[in-house]
Amino acid sequence: MKYTFGLIGSGNMGGAIAHAVSQSLKDGILADRSLEKAQALARELGFQAGDNEEAARNSRYLFLGVKPHLMGGMLASIRPALEARHEAPVLVSMAAGLTIAQIQEMAGKDYPVVRIMPNTPVAVGQGVVLYEASETVTSDMLDGFLHVMAKAGKLYHIEESLMDVGASVSGCGPAFVYMVLDAIADGGVACGLPRPDAVCYAAQTMLGAAQMVLETGKHPAQLKNDVCSPGGSTIQGVRTLEQRAVHAAFMDAVISACDKNAALGK
Repeated sequence: MKYTFGLIGSGNMGGAIAHAVSQSLKDGILADRSLEKAQALARELGFQAGDNEEAARNSRYLFLGVKPHLMGGMLASIRPALEARHEAPVLVSMAAGLTIAQIQEMAGKDYPVVRIMPNTPVAVGQGVVLYEASETVTSDMLDGFLHVMAKAGKLYHIEESLMDVGASVSGCGPAFVYMVLDAIADGGVACGLPRPDAVCYAAQTMLGAAQMVLETGKHPAQLKNDVCSPGGSTIQGVRTLEQRAVHAAFMDAVISACDKNAALGK
């Protein structure tokens, strides 16, 4: 076995995972439908590039970064390479909606599988990675997986039945957060701030607010109330947001994303 880390599918999410893994190890191989894309990313991160079969033959932890509707065909194409191995790889699937059992069925064998739901901030070491492992994953295999992903951010074990729900919060959440950040910055620009400054202020404010939640353990609503002085400007802004049903809109966005995640594997 040549590589600890292998990746099939070097797109946005796969690329983010590769960035995170490259912070802790360099024995990795990247593959993609576009060899040029895999080669460019491999050069950037200090990995090797190859095709799907090479990654399947030689990787201890084989990350599957293809979209759910392409997973069956991809796994069917690498079955011979997987079956020819003396030691089974650990398949790490990041495909929304596909269960561990479905991945094993598509791969044609009861392989060790770790199912993960990461988000794109893993690329900068601040991600959330939800994971569940099949019964065929040993404690040593799991420890190795956690080591490979150590620089990605926070890893949380979650029951597979809750994976689609969790992914709608942590996996889809960055897009929702970016929308809020963009809107706050736009408001600053409308009131006269230069856009680079408005974006910087908004981003740092969101970072600090999130850290307050994590470090104080206070409910977000309590922290919001702490900012709202009687008769002040913040409570007027909160009133405007409540009038526009922003809270309910974001709840609905998460619920819609959860419904879509659940439908992807059907």
